[in-house]
Amino acid sequence: MAAEASVPEDDSAISRADRALFKVEGALALVAGLVILAVMLVSVANILGRWLFELPVPGFVDWMEQAVPIIAFFALAYCQRLGGHIRMDLLIGQLRGRALYVAEWLGTFFILFLTVFLIWGAWLHFERSFDWNAPFYSRDSTIDIGLPIWPVKLLVPVMLSFLAVRLALQLWAFSVALRDNPAVQVAVPRIESAAEQAEHEAETLHDVDTREGAR
Repeated sequence: MAAEASVPEDDSAISRADRALFKVEGALALVAGLVILAVMLVSVANILGRWLFELPVPGFVDWMEQAVPIIAFFALAYCQRLGGHIRMDLLIGQLRGRALYVAEWLGTFFILFLTVFLIWGAWLHFERSFDWNAPFYSRDSTIDIGLPIWPVKLLVPVMLSFLAVRLALQLWAFSVALRDNPAVQVAVPRIESAAEQAEHEAETLHDVDTREGAR
């Protein structure tokens, strides 16, 4: 993928940790993609069933409610690794050397600090929903077919924890960069110009066309 090329790699411990974590993040992102596909298929089945047979998918809205948190949270850390979240690249991209690494370190630390509080709040929200003594261990459920809600509430702090690990690793990388001031730091997204981004997108399309032509 073109996006992966924007994250430099080497044989250092931090780069090996980055690649190992990225495999897990990639698997989680794949799950999110499969859920999106399932949502599309179920939506089509619901529309056709209602139109042709007056028989919609039972609990369609409930299932969609359960799917949305998976789609939203499973790829959080993956997106952070590739630098896909909203960033002030127009400002940060003007910095060089240690000034750049200081700005990146401070921004990453702030996001990690906020993420830790979000994990704590999301966990409390899950605890209010979970009950060992209740049917299906749930104090609340969906309106239509009564699906327990605590599983999707649990995945929020779990997925935010993966994001926190990714942020901690990037904080480690920027700390190393502050110490060594390298020309290019591994394990963190490299800020690319618009021309470089367009070039990588063109390379991706070329690779796809090449694979299609080889079939």
